[in-house]
Amino acid sequence: MGTIEGVDTVDTNRPSEPSGPRGPRAERKRQAIVTAARTLFLRDGFGVGMDAIAAEAGVSKVTVYNHFGSKEVLFTAVVAGAVDRPVAGTGAAADAHTAVARLDRLADADDLRTAFVDTARAWVRAVREDHELAALRTLVAAELHRFPDLARAWRDGSPTSHHPEVARALRALADRGRLVIPDLEVATIQLHALLVHPHLVFGHYGATIDDELTERLVVSGVDMFLEHYAPR
Repeated sequence: MGTIEGVDTVDTNRPSEPSGPRGPRAERKRQAIVTAARTLFLRDGFGVGMDAIAAEAGVSKVTVYNHFGSKEVLFTAVVAGAVDRPVAGTGAAADAHTAVARLDRLADADDLRTAFVDTARAWVRAVREDHELAALRTLVAAELHRFPDLARAWRDGSPTSHHPEVARALRALADRGRLVIPDLEVATIQLHALLVHPHLVFGHYGATIDDELTERLVVSGVDMFLEHYAPR
């Protein structure tokens, strides 16, 4: 359920769950496949075989297809996960994992604005410092003309399905009545536009946004988002 103007409404924008096998063991295999695919796509390009990805992940090729169905779907999961579900590690990946953990706790924060700003800082810092993410974007652009299914996979998926952690956090805030979000897909896009997209766009052209401007963008972006969706 969402909340709009004090009235409970059915949330028709609930993020879709990953297809394929379910459960903790299946999720571990799924993440291993995504991690392996990310490594090999960056090293060898989209032409890498599914058998190589399966071997890197320590699973069978059948398991890879059971989880993702096609290489286009797997590639889409890799690119989407580069922002919301990065590979565990240090540096940018650790910052992004911290941001995801903080997203999950936003609904329970005593001071929502402070918690939101801290989360946004970690999220943006991870995006700015994740050079693999930039390489993945370049790879996507290079492959679209040869593999139109890549573009179709993005077009057919919703913003909430591509960014489930963000969508889940926003839905929790709406369910608790801390924000009023009548359209979860629009809100998900808006939050990315305010916080992440400026750095992706500048990076695409080889430019950067300095630390001082980044801080201003984060704080003002969070303020704009919370003001727009604040309960009246």
